Amino acid sequence: MLQGLGRTQQDLLSALLYQPSGMSIDELAHVLTITRTAVRQHLAALERDGLVARGQTRPTGRRPEQLHQLTDRGKELFPRQYHLLASLVIGEVAKLVGHDGLITLMRNLGNRMAADLEQQVIKEEKIVEHMNNAGYEANVFFRSGGEKEIVAHNCVFHHLAETHPEVCELDLALIGSLGHSTVEHLTCMVRGATVCTFHLKPFTATLKDDATSD
Repeated sequence: MLQGLGRTQQDLLSALLYQPSGMSIDELAHVLTITRTAVRQHLAALERDGLVARGQTRPTGRRPEQLHQLTDRGKELFPRQYHLLASLVIGEVAKLVGHDGLITLMRNLGNRMAADLEQQVIKEEKIVEHMNNAGYEANVFFRSGGEKEIVAHNCVFHHLAETHPEVCELDLALIGSLGHSTVEHLTCMVRGATVCTFHLKPFTATLKDDATSD
């Protein structure tokens, strides 16, 4: 978010947001009331982070001016309300298909996501890699007995899951499909825990346990 940047860089990005065709160094220096050298330094840092890119050049009658523009990544730093739209959509879907239907839908989406990521069974470490790529901030934790747990410190669907707990089924299906396992959801941030914790249990072990209990 913009809060992670300095005031001048925030102002620079805001100026570019209002000028989608791009701005020159001279224009930015004038708007921000800083030197051209300072503008170049800030642009270099923002380009390195993928927030600003060089656009077209503009003829001036002398040397063409290089214009600088916001990238899509830079635009995403500004407030969005995706979760609001998603919550409204999920609410309408729930009215149409009911609680059980919404759970089935979330599981199907999780399975589809897993199929798009991997075509074979993978271990917890690789599952965590995919989760982190999606923004979960997860790692593998080893129990005292040596069993692995996946611990997610951030839930990318947290706001949705608070209103529609069925959304958690997407995570469970995604992790379970990737590991070809049933998933125990040991702790959950929606239920008041500080992290979400998952334990994978192979299908074969589950079948064996069921047979033993009969």
